[in-house]
Amino acid sequence: MAANQIAEPFDLIRVSLSERVFVKLRGDRELRGVLHAYDGHMNMVLSEVEETIYVVDADEATGQQVVRTVKRNSDMLFVRGDGVVLERCEE
Repeated sequence: MAANQIAEPFDLIRVSLSERVFVKLRGDRELRGVLHAYDGHMNMVLSEVEETIYVVDADEATGQQVVRTVKRNSDMLFVRGDGVVLERCEE
């Protein structure tokens, strides 16, 4: 799609259909997967999803914050749009 054919922000999302995307969510969560559908509220359906959750814990010995990552995979995932902060095409 040429730059002159992009009339509104959702045009950029539309060109990402069937492509691998990166989605940043509230609550220190990130998703990577294939975008199959979306709507005007940014609700999305993704497949082949890798979810990364960043968890902040306090180290009992030092009291300092330690960030650890938790990863999980899903074949298909519905993402509620009110939690979406950013979406971009990975390729």
